[in-house]
Amino acid sequence: MAAPASAPADSRSRPAVRDVVFVDGVRTPFGKAGSKGLYAETRADDMIVKVIRELLRRHPELPAERIDEVAIAATTQTGDQGLTIGRSAALLAGLPKSVPGFAIDRMCAGAMTAVTTVSSGIAFGAYDVVIAGGVEHMGRHPMGEGVDPNPRYVSDKIVDPSALIMGSTAENLHDRFPALTKQRTDSYAALSQQRYDDALRDGKITPDLVSVSTRSQQGWGLASTDEPPRPGTTVEALAGLKTPFRPHGRVTPGNAAGLNDGATGCLLADADTAAELGLPTRMRLVGYAFAGVEPEVMGVGPVPATEKALQRTGLSIDDIGLFEINEAFAVQVLAFLEHFGIADDDPRVNPWGGAIACGHPLASSGVRLMTQLSRHFAEHPEVRYGITTMCIGFGMGGTVIWENPNHNAGGAR
Repeated sequence: MAAPASAPADSRSRPAVRDVVFVDGVRTPFGKAGSKGLYAETRADDMIVKVIRELLRRHPELPAERIDEVAIAATTQTGDQGLTIGRSAALLAGLPKSVPGFAIDRMCAGAMTAVTTVSSGIAFGAYDVVIAGGVEHMGRHPMGEGVDPNPRYVSDKIVDPSALIMGSTAENLHDRFPALTKQRTDSYAALSQQRYDDALRDGKITPDLVSVSTRSQQGWGLASTDEPPRPGTTVEALAGLKTPFRPHGRVTPGNAAGLNDGATGCLLADADTAAELGLPTRMRLVGYAFAGVEPEVMGVGPVPATEKALQRTGLSIDDIGLFEINEAFAVQVLAFLEHFGIADDDPRVNPWGGAIACGHPLASSGVRLMTQLSRHFAEHPEVRYGITTMCIGFGMGGTVIWENPNHNAGGAR
């Protein structure tokens, strides 16, 4: 006789929580949005298809039919970023038609949310191997394209009008934390450019990239390097830039990420499945958290998200040996560092520079952070834990904590 509907399921039918591992990540070079950018005449879905194919090319040990899901984020889900892009990209990439896919949106943390969402599925036993990533073609789809904010946001004073303009929220963050001066943000921005350039010269950046064929009125080309970086940037040069969001403000194009095009993707798997297939394990997922903050100061979002993630995993900030923080605005990074008592130039933070240098194609950036953290882990066995964290438009933050599989227990953090 069947058990009543209200009776709990037999405990034997409940899968044990499984370890989730980050196998590998790749990305396209990031381009400048606009008619003269690398990808002006390249489709967004073709960029993410290139990433999916590259992941499979790098891992021939993974049979395509073993992929259980394709989760792709885009902030503007229309045109060539629409049509349930996870599924459409899977088909275009040549995956078996049995492989499903979906689209996801959490603004700048789209790819991060794609990772945490499917990782939860892996942990629960719904998936074994998954592709997660994000794409944003801000040249074809400017931020806010087609958006129709409910007038009650402003009329009912749910948010201040500045909450709808990301640059204005960064200016608000300067207001809230006067110690975060323009001098400090410019210094941080120059350091990001320098660190990125040093890493590029040392061969650290290129292994993450998959080249993309491009076509324009000038003919065929090949995107093989990031377009946004400005090597040789100085604090003196940054000091003279205009402040577009407020007269005599502090946020400039030099101490903020630009408008960019690009795509990222990664392979995630259950630890046992990765071992079965011979897939590498570059990181192990420890925990994650998302948090809401006042939309007017959305840049502070990584602080409560990190506090929440640390509390839920039983860790402290002192356990974290490496930080990959998305640089939407320099002031937002500094607000995080200030809160946790970390120096502006701490070498554990964005060792290869960040989005101020290489670019921030919105929904794709979360996986770039993860891919770089996995590379840092390989070089730093003394570090056990690292985090990827980012602020999110409309007042949120997201943080993911990872463990280094190369950790030497005799070392430091």
